[in-house]
Amino acid sequence: MILDAGFLISIDRSERTARTFLTAAARSETALHTTHPVVAQVWRNGSRQARLSGFFRTITIHPLDDGRAIGQLLAQSRTSDVVDAHLVITAVRLGRDILTGDPDDLTTLTSLLGPASPTVHAWP
Repeated sequence: MILDAGFLISIDRSERTARTFLTAAARSETALHTTHPVVAQVWRNGSRQARLSGFFRTITIHPLDDGRAIGQLLAQSRTSDVVDAHLVITAVRLGRDILTGDPDDLTTLTSLLGPASPTVHAWP
């Protein structure tokens, strides 16, 4: 599962829904991922984000290294959010679903990918 900013904010706030999700993910041995641009969206002050910092040590964080594919998806969708497009491209590359608080924007991007399209799940 690829995690978008909304879920990471829930972790940072220690919300019960996030803890419940993490328990279920651990039970089902679901690998959790995010991207460095998503981390940049939520990271503000490490001295106040201990929970989030600890969580980052338990997941895989992917660098932004597919600029051409991201640019092509943005051109095709006529949108401009590099972070969302990178999340979608990463999900496709890994064959993972996406968990997001903004399903409409991500669905706009994934709808262009046909059978390779990851499933977008709304959070919470």
